[in-house]
Amino acid sequence: MPEGQRPVEDFLTRWQTSRALDGAAKPVVTHISKIFLAGDRAMKLKRAVRFPYVDFSNAEARLADCEREFALNRRTAPNLYLGVHRIVRRPDGALAFDAEGSLVDAVVEMRRFAQDDLFESLARKNKLTPALLTGLAQTIAKSHATAPVAEVSLDFGSIKRVLDINDRSLRATGLVSDQTADLIEHKFSAAYARYAPAIEKRRAAGMVRRCHGDLTLRNICLIDGVATLFDCLEFSDELATIDVIYDVAFPIMDLLHLGLPDYANILFNRYFDEVGEIDGVGLVPFFAAIRAAIRAHVSGSRAKELRGAEAEAVATEACAYLDLALSLLQEPHPEMIAIGGCSGSGKSTVAAALAPRIGVPPGGRTLSSDRIRKYLHGVRAEQTLSAEAYATEVSTHVYSKMRDDAFTLLREGCSVVADAVFDKPARRNAIEAIARIAKAPFAGIWLDAPFATMEQRIKQRKRNPSDATIDILHGQMQHDFGEIAWRKTAASQPIADIVEDVLASIPDLDCSEASNLKR
Repeated sequence: MPEGQRPVEDFLTRWQTSRALDGAAKPVVTHISKIFLAGDRAMKLKRAVRFPYVDFSNAEARLADCEREFALNRRTAPNLYLGVHRIVRRPDGALAFDAEGSLVDAVVEMRRFAQDDLFESLARKNKLTPALLTGLAQTIAKSHATAPVAEVSLDFGSIKRVLDINDRSLRATGLVSDQTADLIEHKFSAAYARYAPAIEKRRAAGMVRRCHGDLTLRNICLIDGVATLFDCLEFSDELATIDVIYDVAFPIMDLLHLGLPDYANILFNRYFDEVGEIDGVGLVPFFAAIRAAIRAHVSGSRAKELRGAEAEAVATEACAYLDLALSLLQEPHPEMIAIGGCSGSGKSTVAAALAPRIGVPPGGRTLSSDRIRKYLHGVRAEQTLSAEAYATEVSTHVYSKMRDDAFTLLREGCSVVADAVFDKPARRNAIEAIARIAKAPFAGIWLDAPFATMEQRIKQRKRNPSDATIDILHGQMQHDFGEIAWRKTAASQPIADIVEDVLASIPDLDCSEASNLKR
């Protein structure tokens, strides 16, 4: 805390103590804020700091920022944000909230929530679930759909400017040598040159919007069981007016940093299932790398304020973010796996387990015929469709869209796992041809399972994207699938064994990991 804010900090500590319930609660400190907790309330104070991207060095600027924070966050978290209070010095010299006197500082009043309900806490305690991540994906997608679109004529969403800020900020931390900083800058510049046309195309198409901007897992919480976005990047419209994929790349990056690649891949896939986008999916690793670099220099700046073991721990984490950034900046070499088999054979489960293991993190995009069919009919994946939705002509359209999407994704550098029954030789040949045209390694997997196993799995399904019934399975078992050239795999064995068997049988797939960064 800068010395000039010490009286304000003492004032807020007395406010905290006066509420009696938890006067000893330790304030939460970030690189630009300090949050005082008491009872069911929290008071958020802006720290008097100055960085290349923000200047809170005077009280008027801090008050204006509090007012912006309140207005912007009410859009996604109206139940959390309660108001803004001016801290003034009264004529008698005492500090007070919203009284007559000269402005000293300002705070945002928030409703307090349990720290265990933060998504970061849920992730660290292994309490995340696919259902929670699906809900989060839906929340983020909804916020993006309603976010104001930037005027094309304005230079918002300038990734090059963000890269320049990252480079200067990283060097200012002294976290790494000049040689390492040069290497990182070179990697980012090369990746930017590769992706710049796609980024500009999306900007022209209206995909640059006034987003949350700081969508770390620390800024997402569960409120009444619903994923809620709060603490958006309020101090700079320029930095927060970004490509929507750059926004969702932050929680994806966080999950990767926490060693949860499977969950990162789930969030990645459920978000794009929700928005139905294909163009731009290949940008996720690059955008996530930028997010990792931001966390690196923010952590590096924080480490300079600390001492001893605590400083070393924060600096080590900062370097881990840089390691992650470099792994995300690998040049993509996309590949495709197609998984076929009867209903209940475990195709979607195997696809979800394989996807994080291929391509550049967060891994492959899963294209499920069940989810594509639901999307084309404008319903949630768990909603049951009528029999008409499974007519031959509809299924033909579903497989056609799967092929078109797979080709686009492969051309963008994104690996693909295609999941469908693939009951006809023509359909299997067609998906394989897509990989061949895109010059991507291909593996076709056919899951074999005993009828009783598939029947039991179908009976146990709840709120599943597949509408298959036991009668449908009976019909499939009578179907002539033709000659199956794909690798046949026993679906009754553990999923982990199936995944390892598939990966071991496909030496062309790139599952490499980046080496650790040396300071």
